[in-house]
Amino acid sequence: MRIVPSAHRQHLLQAFDALLQPACFKDHGPNGLQVEGRARIEKIVSGVTASRALIEAAIGAQADAIFVHHGLFWRGQDGCVTGWMKQRLALLLAHDINLFAYHLPLDAQPEWGNNAQLGLKLGLKASARFGEQDLGFLGGRADGGSFANAAALAEHLERVLNRPIVHVGQSQTAIKTIAWCSGGAQAYFESAIAAGADAFITGEISEPQAHYARELGVAFIACGHHASERYGAPAVAAKVAAEFGLGHQFIDIDNPA
Repeated sequence: MRIVPSAHRQHLLQAFDALLQPACFKDHGPNGLQVEGRARIEKIVSGVTASRALIEAAIGAQADAIFVHHGLFWRGQDGCVTGWMKQRLALLLAHDINLFAYHLPLDAQPEWGNNAQLGLKLGLKASARFGEQDLGFLGGRADGGSFANAAALAEHLERVLNRPIVHVGQSQTAIKTIAWCSGGAQAYFESAIAAGADAFITGEISEPQAHYARELGVAFIACGHHASERYGAPAVAAKVAAEFGLGHQFIDIDNPA
């Protein structure tokens, strides 16, 4: 009889915490084990957000645990288990599935996190950090080159990420120093400019950033919140799963945002 490797949820939690160091961050919600399921885990499903669609897909994949960037609980919620919250929790509890969620710690992890993996995907290499809690990455092309101009960088992102992006700031000078921070990090734009960036890449744009880009000559590129945070969760989950000999599957629930 084939013995399927498994690990206790507490040992997985310790491994995730050791890698992501959640105690080092002031965050918008709890990091770690958000929903307790069965004690022994054989398979992990990773995804970006603990949506009902991801939970249902994890059930179909016979997962014992789900690892995500966006969990269920956030500061400022009213605490009522109704509507979408009730539906998601009911599925997790009925199927005894553990939910692990790490927000800012997953963005910041220097090798396996969202920003590190986004940089790897885009062919960028970080040499410094910037912004609140050092979440932003600053560097340039891994090959040491530069992009001819902001439009060339924007085209590179569209090609690699296979989706339309928002690009503001038509700088015609070479783009050498690039700052990036995944998700909704548009407020980091001024810090990126102060750090010397020629261009800033993030997931979303708000009204003020368009003016800053035009007035200060630094390109602002929004490539999608979900699109910029697709890479950290599967990288971390796959690494920890491999350490324990567990199964792992990344399930991407498409999101246009």
